[in-house]
Amino acid sequence: MNTYSTIEEKLKELRYLLDKKSLIELKELLNRTNSMDIVEFIEDLPAEEALLVFRLLRKDDAREVFAELDSDDKEKLQEGLNDKEFKDLLDDLNFDDMIDTLEEMPAALVKDILQSTDSKTRKLVNEYLQFPEDSAASLMTTEFVELSPDMTVGESLKLIEEVGKDKVIVYTSYVTNKAKELLGYVSLRSMVTSDEDVKIKDLMFEDVISVRTTEDQEDVAHVFQKYGFTALPVVDKTGKLVGIITVDDIMWIIEQEATEDFQRIAATSPEEEDYSKMSPWELAKNRIPWLMFLMISGAFTSTILKNYEDVIQTVIALNMFIPMLTGSGGNAGSQASTLVIRAMATNDIKSKDWLKVLSKEMLVGLICGLVLGFVAFLKCYFFDKVSMDIALVVAFAILSIIIMAKSIGSILPIVAKRLGADPAIMASPLITTIVDSLGLIVYFKIAQLILPGLLI
Repeated sequence: MNTYSTIEEKLKELRYLLDKKSLIELKELLNRTNSMDIVEFIEDLPAEEALLVFRLLRKDDAREVFAELDSDDKEKLQEGLNDKEFKDLLDDLNFDDMIDTLEEMPAALVKDILQSTDSKTRKLVNEYLQFPEDSAASLMTTEFVELSPDMTVGESLKLIEEVGKDKVIVYTSYVTNKAKELLGYVSLRSMVTSDEDVKIKDLMFEDVISVRTTEDQEDVAHVFQKYGFTALPVVDKTGKLVGIITVDDIMWIIEQEATEDFQRIAATSPEEEDYSKMSPWELAKNRIPWLMFLMISGAFTSTILKNYEDVIQTVIALNMFIPMLTGSGGNAGSQASTLVIRAMATNDIKSKDWLKVLSKEMLVGLICGLVLGFVAFLKCYFFDKVSMDIALVVAFAILSIIIMAKSIGSILPIVAKRLGADPAIMASPLITTIVDSLGLIVYFKIAQLILPGLLI
């Protein structure tokens, strides 16, 4: 048996066997390969070869691989499978993976598939497809173990043995009454270490954390992060248990939400596909609206400069320090906004903490402004050889602009959250544009106050 020191070596061997059409050896190697590595292998194959490799997989491996493929690769395989093969594949998938697959498919094809399923499955699928895309219900699965409080440990273990192979998790079972209301949960460890005649109601934990079907997936991710769960029950508005969410789905949501935040911070619309799969036109289409908005917003800078044209013409030296002032303000605002956006994303701060955040950033701005203002004064006076008055104007402007930038950068993401928008939209490009305009006004107002003959 060959051993491989790296995944790359194994993938190269798979590629070699596929090129040679050594299907028996290829199948044997696939059987010894982790399903996530097979996903990586299939993603780089053309449709015909991907289908060949997929058909060589064992049933369990095929199910896991298909569930992890992205929508384009799923479609690549689905087009090559006949109707029976595809229906059998869907039937083998975990329920939440089947829902994810159906959501990505054309409505007409989903309708045809549902017509060939049993009435119970069809009803469940239709219910799930009607939930909002970003809700807790869209992530949940119905494949969990459900116990009655009056069952004994022996009866429960027997039930788990019978149905466990078809469930996503068996290490935690959920306890419900006849009305399907969630009462608590019990761990497999506590059952296997208890006497068989002990009642489940005497073992279960009643202080159970759950989420509503309509709860936003980002809020669900925060619950997982806070409590360190591996699974979380989902209840409807009446408290009935309708499903569970597992940590693997939440890890994907956390990655997706973080990606969206980074895209908004970079002043581009969130992109549903991976960067490598998007055309230059698609990338440009998502970026043009923000660039257009920022360009038009930046025009206010020209208007401000025009309004203070007399000041600039009277003291020409003021003009040479504008890039330094706007750059310092933009950077200071970007620092504050980025850190606040991240803190809000991790639930470290909430909207109600706005005053605490604002006061802290104003103090940070004061400290940073004093240091940078002092350095700017030394630069202007000793290096640029300008007058003491102009050096003081620049120093006080730096101090004021940085305090202002830190304040704006910290409070605007919180305001966006309070208004129901994504705080990430208040990121570096927008903050920089706002601070540039306001910073110039502050600069020229300070110049009018300090420089003789400019007090208009």
